Amino acid sequence: MNITPALEVNGLSIKFGDFTAVDNVTFSVARGEIFGFLGANGAGKTTTIRMLTGLLVPTSGSARVGGLGFEDGGRGIKKITGYMSQKFTLYNDMTVGENLDFAAGLRKLEPGYAKKRRRELFDLIGFTRPLSTMVSSLPGGIKQELALGTAMLHDPAIVFLDEPTSGVAPASRARFWALIRKITAMGKTVIVTTHYMDEAENCARIALMRTGKLIALGTPAELKASAFPGPMGEIDFKGAAPGAYIKKLETAPGLLELSPQGMRWHAAFKDRASMDAALEQIPDGASVALIKPSLEDVFIRLVEGER
Repeated sequence: MNITPALEVNGLSIKFGDFTAVDNVTFSVARGEIFGFLGANGAGKTTTIRMLTGLLVPTSGSARVGGLGFEDGGRGIKKITGYMSQKFTLYNDMTVGENLDFAAGLRKLEPGYAKKRRRELFDLIGFTRPLSTMVSSLPGGIKQELALGTAMLHDPAIVFLDEPTSGVAPASRARFWALIRKITAMGKTVIVTTHYMDEAENCARIALMRTGKLIALGTPAELKASAFPGPMGEIDFKGAAPGAYIKKLETAPGLLELSPQGMRWHAAFKDRASMDAALEQIPDGASVALIKPSLEDVFIRLVEGER
């Protein structure tokens, strides 16, 4: 059976004057998938999402969201998508109930249905505080969970989350991602942007963007294998001065990437022979461990390395 993808994007671009914010982006997202966008600030992630939710009009290219196009001005798409913005989520000077009532009014939801959805979403996110609670009094993690619930009040099939865990504690980030997995288990599709590499590991596939272009697309494992086809070693200098050795290592034959990771260094090579030759004369007291690359290594190589 042929199932229409949740998203089909072909050659999508947008310009603001002479500046191209998103440049010829093409990808698709399967229904029920957690699809992630990775990239530095200004890479085009948020602008892409704003086009797909009908908030910005593309300069060129096309997109279908849930099988729908923008022929009606995006009205149909807005009914089947939820959007949790990066900068604006809830009104701090209003209560929880007032925020939900306001969101229901914007969506023109029937009061009885809105009340039913509110109960369902409170159960989903585990929210037990009174409706009279001021949003400004909520901890950051709970506020973000409530913002997610508000974005889903109209029961959208596709949910866009723009850096939803920015600035919240690690425990709250883990709890939020557990909610994302619950949502996709319900059959919904989630498109999420994040700056946290550990979070990106939760995505089924990742689109890596740089200066408006999509430069890599695949599962976390595929991105790691593509960026680092050979071995990677982690060098621990254990207090030894690394300066002279690192300078020499930068010109080693077969070196693909060399980057500091806290007090250690990651060195990737095209093959094991190159790695063994380059690392055989490390300073006294230092050690090398063979490791697997992380998404942070991928990001450094494909994004930061190009800078």
